[in-house]
Amino acid sequence: MKHGFINKDIIDILFRASFSFIFLGLGGEHILSDELIQKLMPTWIPFPGYVSILCGILLMIGGILIVIGYKIRLASLILGLFIVGVTAAVHAPALFATPDFIAPDNEWIWSILQRSNFAKNLCLLGVCLLLSQYKPGRYSVTRYLEKKKSQQ
Repeated sequence: MKHGFINKDIIDILFRASFSFIFLGLGGEHILSDELIQKLMPTWIPFPGYVSILCGILLMIGGILIVIGYKIRLASLILGLFIVGVTAAVHAPALFATPDFIAPDNEWIWSILQRSNFAKNLCLLGVCLLLSQYKPGRYSVTRYLEKKKSQQ
């Protein structure tokens, strides 16, 4: 079905891929190079290295499921819960406090970064809420499986 000047199914796959890009990138960072991420973690989190890797795996799973268009409700739940958790544990408190490792001359950039991350997370959470009710288009595993099932 054509929607505007681009086919709706093409828009769907572009939407799912572009939305997932941040989670795939961040998931990879959590798994492969998380020194800065561990610095930003609250000190009350036990075993920060393992927690970071677990978060990376969840981010990758959620991102991959959305890109391929399979189990989108589950993926949006995983990513939404991650967003709520990291926003509550890291970004919301960081709106009001600057960590010791940030030089006083750089506090302004820390403040901007935390406000933008907080706002970005609210937007991402909104998309996760929408995705919990979303039916992917033609270029998705879900649609492929539905078509295959109806042919039997």
